[in-house]
This record gives sequence, C-alpha cells and structure tokens, in this order.
Amino acid sequence: MTDSSPNAQDFVRFAVDSGVIRFGAFVTKAGRDTPYFFNAGLFNDGAKLGRLAGFYADALLASGIAFDMLFGPAYKGIGLAAALAVELARRGRNVGFAYNRKEAKDHGEGGSLVGAPMAGRVVIVDDVISAGTAIGESVRLIRQAGAEPVAVLIALDRQEKAAIAGQTLEQSAVQHVQALHGVPVVSIANLDALLAMLARAQDPQLAQWLPQVRAYRARYGVGSSAADVRP
Repeated sequence: MTDSSPNAQDFVRFAVDSGVIRFGAFVTKAGRDTPYFFNAGLFNDGAKLGRLAGFYADALLASGIAFDMLFGPAYKGIGLAAALAVELARRGRNVGFAYNRKEAKDHGEGGSLVGAPMAGRVVIVDDVISAGTAIGESVRLIRQAGAEPVAVLIALDRQEKAAIAGQTLEQSAVQHVQALHGVPVVSIANLDALLAMLARAQDPQLAQWLPQVRAYRARYGVGSSAADVRP
C-alpha cells in the first residue's frame, strides 16, 4: 500500500485513536530516541482486533499475491494470523493458519508447529519487522515443512535503517528481509503515511509532533521499504 492509500491512512488514524501509535519520548530496541512508538499489543479487545483484521485483509487482497494459508510467528503473530483467517473466511476466503511454539513439544502431537498442515503458498503475518529474526525462523520452518513462503504481511513499516547484530545497515529491516529471503513484504501502512496524517491533522495536539517525526525520518529513514505491490 502507498502512504496515501485510503487503507493506509485509515489504519494510521485508527492506530493513533486506539493509542497503539503514541507520541512522546521513547527509546527503540536499537537505542534510538524516537518521538513515536507503535505497540500492536494494545489492539487488545475484540472490536479493535476485528477491525485490525479488516485492515490486514484489505492489504493482503489488494496486493494480488496468491496464497493458500497463513502463518503467525510466536507470539504476536499467532493472534494476528488467527484474526486474519477469521476475517478472510467472513469474506468468503476460508484458508488454514498455523503457528509455531518457541520450544518444541515432546508429547502429544509433538513438534514446534501447531494448526493447519503446512502446505502450498504461505503468508507470514506479524506486526512489525525489527531485526527480522522471527521472520527468518518462520521462513526456515515453512520451507522445512515443504511449503513456500510467498509474502510477509505486517501492520507498520517504520522505514528506518535496521540495526542488526550491533551494526546499522543502509537498508531497513523490511528491505533486509526481502533481500535475504527473497520474499516480498507488504505493509498496511508506513512512516510516510503517519507523516501524511500528521501534516493534515486539525488537532494541534497531534500536529505538534510533525516536526519531530519528520526530523526522525530525516535522520534514520530509508526510502520506501515494503514492496509496493498492486493488483
């Protein structure tokens, strides 16, 4: 999705209104001082999760990517993939979903995978990509099971230089994942969409953050990260 697409703009507004995107003084996992923070764990009730699933479904279906099932990396991806599967079924597209355990189970059905049998073309569903570790593990598990990862679907592309293994890359985490695994990443929205929303904000409490978020983008940003995939 582009930063100006209705789905991206509606999602950013929804995330801000839900308190999932917050403004203030925060520190990222990479140790950067940031004026905004995205916490998908705050999509924490049925109404919010249901609406979030709609945004994921819109982005995935608009991408035109052919897929057979969904995979949610532990932990946040589990609920996201389940919610998206429910929303797709509601729209007449019933697909299976699976997820992984952090540690393999040695009793019952055993193994590290739970849910639908891994087969065909798989979309990995997560919230954001930081270092790409969870995505790399997901790609490995999917291919090991004989299926093929065809896309990664995330909520927000931060569009900033990745910090991986103590080194700052010129690529974003999203670009790094795409190059490393050969799998496109589709995002509902990105940092540019957030900037566009702030630039149009009528509420001075929101508009005041535009210069700081813009400065953060100028210091740490990269170009468009997620695959601009259109139907």
